[in-house]
Amino acid sequence: MFVKSVMIPKHKCYVVSVDESLKKVLDVLEHHKIDGVPVLSNGKYAGTISRFSIYRHYFESGMEKDVFLNEVKAGEVASEQGTYVTEKDVFESALVLLQDAPILPVAGEDREFLGLITRFDVLDHFKSAFGMNTKGIRIAFSSVETEGRIARLGDIIQQHSESVISLVTFDETDKLLRRIVLKLEKKDNMNKFISKLEKSGFRILDIHEDE
Repeated sequence: MFVKSVMIPKHKCYVVSVDESLKKVLDVLEHHKIDGVPVLSNGKYAGTISRFSIYRHYFESGMEKDVFLNEVKAGEVASEQGTYVTEKDVFESALVLLQDAPILPVAGEDREFLGLITRFDVLDHFKSAFGMNTKGIRIAFSSVETEGRIARLGDIIQQHSESVISLVTFDETDKLLRRIVLKLEKKDNMNKFISKLEKSGFRILDIHEDE
């Protein structure tokens, strides 16, 4: 999945310009109940500004509050000027970059602002990857990390005509085992399916049915 398919396009984004006062920026953040906005200069990405960055600069400035909010411009406080992704980047590249920022801008050639990704977007897609929005049976199990194990799992799923909601795999810390989380639609043959997994060398760790 690429950034382009999950980002919020620029015409739906809240932004501020480099020459707008911090008071105006705070008004935008408060009105829309958001934590940060991209700062633009002639349509190009010039940085990100957040409530935290405004408060930090205020306490470091030693200025009177009203003077600070009305005279200091967004461009003077904007940070993370070099932190953004492009439309062609894979979505996973946004995960690390969003650890320390509420939003992640998407820019094109010459830093043209194209849109952004939020932490909410990341969480929403994780929910989708784990099938959290669909009821079913969640089976967590482990397997020895050998060639063809995922293919074998696919064969068992096909043999039992299971309907897969989601499938996620993780590497164990010793790199010799792989953890797998499989979510299926509930069917009457679930016990036979689980028994087949165990006979095929998959070790069941947990089974959970959504209520």
